[in-house]
Amino acid sequence: MNPSNRSASADWPDLPFKAWSDTAATLHMWTQVVGKIRLVQTPWTNHSWHVPLYVTARGLGTSLIAYNGRAFEIDFDLLSHHLVIRVTDGAHRSVPLEARPVSDFYRDVFETLSLLGLDIRIRTTPCEVANAVPFEKDTEHHHYDREYATRFWRALVQIDRVFKEFRSRFIGKCSPVHFFWGSFDLAVTRFSGREAPPHPGGIPNFPDWVAREAYSHEVSSAGFWPGGGGIEYPSFYSYAYPAPDGFSKAPVSPAGAFYSNELGEFLSLRRGAKDHLS
Repeated sequence: MNPSNRSASADWPDLPFKAWSDTAATLHMWTQVVGKIRLVQTPWTNHSWHVPLYVTARGLGTSLIAYNGRAFEIDFDLLSHHLVIRVTDGAHRSVPLEARPVSDFYRDVFETLSLLGLDIRIRTTPCEVANAVPFEKDTEHHHYDREYATRFWRALVQIDRVFKEFRSRFIGKCSPVHFFWGSFDLAVTRFSGREAPPHPGGIPNFPDWVAREAYSHEVSSAGFWPGGGGIEYPSFYSYAYPAPDGFSKAPVSPAGAFYSNELGEFLSLRRGAKDHLS
């Protein structure tokens, strides 16, 4: 690794999932609102590479999105705690990021888009979430802890740096390092170039045909998510589709990493977390 890309331990924030799980759940829904805007306005790219967000110098952003001869971008500024919408004609507006229901956030975002002359419609049911509540009806998720939102972004900055170094070592087809708002994780995926058997689908509120296109070819994917879904601590993960024979028995490092039969992937293990694992 280039010495200029190294970091100190102080650059990696403490991110105990239980301390900010409610904020994470709210931020997850907010990123889905914004991610769906990019989804409907961006030309389809293989493996859904047109839908994720990207780590920025202040948070997470969409990158530039075309709209009727203009273009715009939407950024979660997790330092000043605003959602900022900028248009290429010079117009810009912001929506505060604060403790309030997803329904209010959704309303304010689309009212702001309308004021900027951006007439956009999305499907309001969250993706990859069981028992999903449409954004305009979601009053359950309303927490926002500024400190932990910023810590999460600071963690993503470091992980984005590491993943980009990892990505650079592969000569074949590889995804960008990108943040998938459906699963709320940062990921990078390598492709073998060989076709894969059809994915079985079955992901909540996620069309089977999208899953099959995403996994149309053999992949090896690595990523990070902050916790949830039975893994109540932040974890790095790695999986392959389809998993080759003996994959689950492969030796991995560092010490404590393990293969989860339930999730079908390798996970990193925090110290003292074994009691939380099945």
